[in-house]
Amino acid sequence: MCATRTESVERAMSILNAFSAQSPEMTLAQLAEETGLHKSTILRLTKSLAIYGFIQRDSGGVFSVGPSVWRLGLIFRRDFTRREHVAPALRMLAESTGETASFYVRSGNERVCLYRENSPNLLRFHVEEGMRLRLSTGASGMVLRRFSGEDVGDTGTFNDAGTAMSVGETNPNISSVSTPVISRDGALQGALTVSGLASRFDEDARKAVVPLLESLAKSLAG
Repeated sequence: MCATRTESVERAMSILNAFSAQSPEMTLAQLAEETGLHKSTILRLTKSLAIYGFIQRDSGGVFSVGPSVWRLGLIFRRDFTRREHVAPALRMLAESTGETASFYVRSGNERVCLYRENSPNLLRFHVEEGMRLRLSTGASGMVLRRFSGEDVGDTGTFNDAGTAMSVGETNPNISSVSTPVISRDGALQGALTVSGLASRFDEDARKAVVPLLESLAKSLAG
């Protein structure tokens, strides 16, 4: 049986989802273009969202997310490995490889970059914390799906430790390698991942980082 859907709630969520690290502020016209909603509908829904602190609008009419989004984000993060535990591992990976290191968690049918350490290189795969990506692509997506109990098909994609590699799935120019972080009680905590330009982060470079990646993942299991 299909889950009951509430159109007004979905429209309100589409407004919130329109904001990103690249577009933290949006005009009414931009929101209309991004969501496909009529301006009158956006104005009606954002008034309700503003009452609960999810949307705010400045004197110039520009919209941005409100403090309630941050509050819920803190609650979400609290259920996962804390930043101070993950940050040293991400820095070590970024310094060792020169590529971007990230820690992804699963959120429904998406993967969310909970923490990251961006590559020091000017040409890099830039990831923002909070960025949502499809779960169906990328090495971290494969890891999160497999260790959430999904059948991901070709098990030859993974090594014995469950580490996976991908090339050009999320972005045709990006390759990645990811390994699961499993708690001592066997629960999936997230996916520790290194991503970079495929021309630089080639097969040899990906294979070279696997031992360090898996070692750090074990240390995060705590």
